[in-house]
Amino acid sequence: MTQRLAHTSFLRHLLAYAASEVAAKASRLVVVVVVARSLSPEAIGLAAAALAAGEILKALTENGVGQMIIQAPPAELEKRCNSAHRIFWVWCGALFLLQLAIAAFLYAIGHETLALLLAFLAGEYLFMPAGLVQAALAMREGKLQQTAAIAGGQVVGANVTAALLALLWASPLALVLPRLLAAPIWLVLMRRLRPWAPDAKQGFAALRPFVGFGCAVLGVEVVKVLRLQADKLVVGVMLGAESLGIYFMAFNAGLGLATSFTQAFSVVLFPHLCVAPDKTKALRHGLGTSLLVLSPLVLLQAALAPVYVPLLLGAEWHQISPVVSVLCLAALPSVIWSAVAGWLRSENRAFIELRVSAALAFALILNTAIMAPFGLMPVAIGYLLTSTALMLTASWLLLPRDHQTTEGLRYQ
Repeated sequence: MTQRLAHTSFLRHLLAYAASEVAAKASRLVVVVVVARSLSPEAIGLAAAALAAGEILKALTENGVGQMIIQAPPAELEKRCNSAHRIFWVWCGALFLLQLAIAAFLYAIGHETLALLLAFLAGEYLFMPAGLVQAALAMREGKLQQTAAIAGGQVVGANVTAALLALLWASPLALVLPRLLAAPIWLVLMRRLRPWAPDAKQGFAALRPFVGFGCAVLGVEVVKVLRLQADKLVVGVMLGAESLGIYFMAFNAGLGLATSFTQAFSVVLFPHLCVAPDKTKALRHGLGTSLLVLSPLVLLQAALAPVYVPLLLGAEWHQISPVVSVLCLAALPSVIWSAVAGWLRSENRAFIELRVSAALAFALILNTAIMAPFGLMPVAIGYLLTSTALMLTASWLLLPRDHQTTEGLRYQ
């Protein structure tokens, strides 16, 4: 009975986060439609470069501190929260200054527009630390439906604002500025959802566990975002801003929705595994449920790309339909690997996840560099084949077969 309730809870939380991500991507699709008709591919390419660079730096905020709160023993929870609060402020402040420094360097060498876009994006770091402990506590307490609604609301608000700005103001800044404007929305709602304030009287947790766990998680998140964003930078460098704008549109129309589901799955799976009495069964059930939901959607999206791409983006974008179809299919191996990666992290084996993620990121960046001179379609096919081969191989080798295997692997 308890296991059935746990499975029901997992499915409910997964659907909540999936719905949030679908709403976010649906609003993102509105932005894509408006942008395709308002901005030139070169302007889109500049915004894409800024967003990709910003996402790579933002990955540094995924340092495992929130997950340390989620899996904390009750007796140590307040101490961990106090330490995490300080870590978040120092860390986000450093990232804010780092991004401003990069923007200043770009400005100095003549990339004024790109520098301005990055400088605006840096403002997000000023709002994050005041709500990150509250977000982790809410997830620890099973309030994933509410956190999903808040995260989705923030993204939808930013996307609607971006669409309106793009209609009124044909500038790359229209795609970037709403990200900063939406940050206070997330902060206010998260602090209301789970009130918390630091209390020095409760003491502070030791920093070493944060560092040990956080280094692996941070490395994983950095190489993960490199895998998702660095190919855009390579395309921009090798083929120019116009080709990058076309690739950015194809990538968002293809992998955007499915990638969001994968992210939702990863967010929900980790707390589910942390409280599961049998992590192997919980892993297999979660993965099976997710593939059952996602597979038909991905196949349908890939098949219908020649229909919806010109319909939504305009007839002039029809040539990217085959690229969109190919990129759609890369979502399925991503879900399988996300499940195994979540299990590794829940077993405190994030360094294994880091090694696989680093190999995957390197292989995909190399694929883009080799295939880019031949066009965007070879890049997309290489992306699909490379990611599928590496993710499925790693998942097969690492996925626990039974209880004995799980225990044996833990000490490798």
